[in-house]
Amino acid sequence: MSKESILLVDHAERDHLLPLTFTRPVADIRVGAFTIAEKWEKRFGFDKGYLTQDYLTQVFKSDIGIFNYAVNGSVIPTQDFVDQLEALQNGQSLYKDRVWLATKTENFDLNEVSNTESLEAECEVHRIDRNWKIFQLNDWALREDFDWITQNLEAEYSLPEGITLIGDQIFVEKGAKVGPSIINSTTGPVYLAKDSEVMEGSMIRGGLALMHGSTLKMGAKIYGATTIGPHSKVGGEVNNCVILGYSNKGHDGFIGNSVIGEWCNLGADTNTSNLKNNYSMVKIFNYALGRSESTQSQFCGLTMGDHSKSGINTMFNTGTVCGIFANVFGSDFPHRRIPDFGWGGAAGFKHYRIADALQVAEIVMSRRSVVLTEEWKQVYTHLSELLKAE
Repeated sequence: MSKESILLVDHAERDHLLPLTFTRPVADIRVGAFTIAEKWEKRFGFDKGYLTQDYLTQVFKSDIGIFNYAVNGSVIPTQDFVDQLEALQNGQSLYKDRVWLATKTENFDLNEVSNTESLEAECEVHRIDRNWKIFQLNDWALREDFDWITQNLEAEYSLPEGITLIGDQIFVEKGAKVGPSIINSTTGPVYLAKDSEVMEGSMIRGGLALMHGSTLKMGAKIYGATTIGPHSKVGGEVNNCVILGYSNKGHDGFIGNSVIGEWCNLGADTNTSNLKNNYSMVKIFNYALGRSESTQSQFCGLTMGDHSKSGINTMFNTGTVCGIFANVFGSDFPHRRIPDFGWGGAAGFKHYRIADALQVAEIVMSRRSVVLTEEWKQVYTHLSELLKAE
């Protein structure tokens, strides 16, 4: 495995991935079991750093002085792509259909990429350039990560009685707890990470990645391909969703074809629509374009930014985009574009005061034994001021 270092660059895709990328570099998005950055580190052995927004550099720090490669942070690494990356000579860049992918250099300047020698990537390239690609690519990404997991992690070979296993694509990491449940891995692999728990009565139809410290509540119904990021709690019905981590959907209610950020909480019986009544292609709001664009898919539910919450019985319409630090409540469907730091529902939204938002965030994070640092407070305060002005 390579011991070289890469600079993961927020390229043009970043603005199209808002609101998720308000609070993280593009490469910190989770798809499959791991984030894109974790794939580079775990699976391919690279040290990594980020070239991201100035206000995020204080929380996404790097101690690496010189990088061997600069790579578009939206690219999901595969062995074929890594082979082509490592074949580059100094001053050469990889492209795919005119999209910049990577440059071999120790002195990277995004403005100077056009002056390097351009080579067309000969392998298939998967990129996260829109939020809906996260759940659309999740099945493929889970299978890629599962191959690495089965070869590199330690499994718990004995499972308790009362579990119905269908298929053999299941990997239960040592330290996971599994109660009497039904697990069907014929439709996709199932990975239960260390210190995760599947409570009794759960029904799982793979693929699924239940990450470190996360819990499936009693009677949960999970359809693949779904990823539940670390330290999350999930109940009810979930279909083809990615929960980035540290979030709760602890009660009944349905979410489908959705991406949920970190530190979110979906109140009891929160439901998302993922299919329009006329079965037409779903459009969702794109921050970079300032308008809605088609997903070219009939299925798309909710995209929710970090630290957002929904009250009990909240209904989200097909293709809803909910910003960061939003609090959504009340009867009827709120607008499909829910503003960042928005407080309200179908009747409209007011701005959520940053002092109140930080106070709640501190309480929520402490429940996971995570400290809200001064650096993160500065990030959130900056975003509040920026987004209120807009």
